[in-house]
Amino acid sequence: MKIALGADHGGWNIKEAVRRHLEDKGIPYIDFGTYNEESVDYAPFAEQAAKAVQSGECQYGILCCGTGIGISIAANKVHGIRAAVCCDAFCTEMTRRHNDANILAMGGRVISPQKAVELTDIFLSTPFEGGRHARRVAQVMALEREEEQQNESRPAAGCGKEEDKVDNQVFVMDHPLIQHKLTLLRDKNTGSKEFRELVGEIAMLMCYEATRDLPLKEVEIETPVALAKTKVIAGRKMAFVPILRAGMGMVNGVTQLVPAAKIGHIGLYRDPETLQPVEYYSKLPSDIVERDVVVLDPMLATGGSAIDAISIIKRSNPKSIKFMCIIAAPEGMKALTQAHPDVPVYCAAMDECLNDHGYIVPGLGDAGDRIFGTK
Repeated sequence: MKIALGADHGGWNIKEAVRRHLEDKGIPYIDFGTYNEESVDYAPFAEQAAKAVQSGECQYGILCCGTGIGISIAANKVHGIRAAVCCDAFCTEMTRRHNDANILAMGGRVISPQKAVELTDIFLSTPFEGGRHARRVAQVMALEREEEQQNESRPAAGCGKEEDKVDNQVFVMDHPLIQHKLTLLRDKNTGSKEFRELVGEIAMLMCYEATRDLPLKEVEIETPVALAKTKVIAGRKMAFVPILRAGMGMVNGVTQLVPAAKIGHIGLYRDPETLQPVEYYSKLPSDIVERDVVVLDPMLATGGSAIDAISIIKRSNPKSIKFMCIIAAPEGMKALTQAHPDVPVYCAAMDECLNDHGYIVPGLGDAGDRIFGTK
């Protein structure tokens, strides 16, 4: 865990108390300033600390100004930030449990340095409860996405509106064939055989767009009529890595388009109590450093499995990594893009939220069970 610190002159005193406290506890931090009580503007410090949290460089932020209000308003202008102003223990605990706040804002003219240290400990040690609160946080984040989409010009890629590009990292594909097959996939009356076929077909259609940036080179061939200069893929090596077990359902579809790709496997399962991923298997191509990797998993729910799988693959230093899923929840998408801001994400639908059991709503149920007929 690493903490981003920031303050203006009005919050410098309590920021310094928090900084010394973090040092005493051995908690890593980045201090973005200010470094004395000379008068400064709060917005630049809020921006730097908030962007460190947004990128995943820091897990949480502590921001301080005279009241905590101004610096929190500035921080909340950064995408994905939920900064809460707190001056007592109850509000500090509740903003973590119920709001999943990722930045604590405090006022140096409102609370003492000792109180700031106390609230910092509460903030950093209190977990997010999830459940019904995850649904509410997702609704808040949906408002943010809606506002951004209204203000952004997002050119479509491919044929027509094949993709919507969000934040230059997330691609939501709305091709009619994908959406039609996705409707059949969601239907609870769709049997395992048809379900498997649909997963493969959707994966193949998505792979078409996910590989759009493959480089080409010009070659000369002879047609039955004449010599022609045309193009082939310029020697790019690929690997598909499904997350076991549901990711296996996407392999046949993608390898129909890229039959020469190598296949790796990463085994993760979700602990039913904690909803956190547990690794039990990892086997990647021996020449992974020479390959562009696409990680496959039909569902991006909490994001834990995708984050861990990508982290495992990164240790092998591949040329690049992309992640491809069929359905994503806002909670999982946020977690993944914050943990791995360098990894493009391709999905066919962004659903509403997660329910209390960690399932995507409306979703399609457990993809692994439906693919393999185990329930």
